[in-house]
Amino acid sequence: MSQFDMGGDPLTLGIDPGKQGALAFLDPDGGLRHIEDMPPHSGAGLGDAVRALLADMSPDYVAVAWVEQTQAFPGQGRTSAHDYGREAGAVLGALGALAVPVHMVHPSVWKKAVGLNRQKATSIDLAAGLWPGTDWFRRKKDDGRAEAALIARYGQEQGR
Repeated sequence: MSQFDMGGDPLTLGIDPGKQGALAFLDPDGGLRHIEDMPPHSGAGLGDAVRALLADMSPDYVAVAWVEQTQAFPGQGRTSAHDYGREAGAVLGALGALAVPVHMVHPSVWKKAVGLNRQKATSIDLAAGLWPGTDWFRRKKDDGRAEAALIARYGQEQGR
């Protein structure tokens, strides 16, 4: 149980790591409670920012986190791959320090489960349809937000 369990709602956290990624919080009924773009820090600073964000969610608390498994991309330079791995590591370190259970999920697994591969839909289109009436998915660069929300939804579906 998280140290921030103050009796509020247990939230599911979905994380799309990386500079263009985001953190999405779903309530127990699947409602999108909050989305936060990945803080613009690296290393320990990123871990501190994630910890502070989770504290700001009190009295609600993160019961479980689903994190997209990092991987190197074709054509990605060594420095970029290294930085991406460090960012994901800082996020995982913050979650571990707060005793938040973490599940890693490969992109192809969650994308297939939510219908991105079958429907040829974009993550933004799918997220906007699942959570209409929000401004979180209105721009092309909001794909990290959409993917974080869809990862959280995938995680919730696994627990049912």
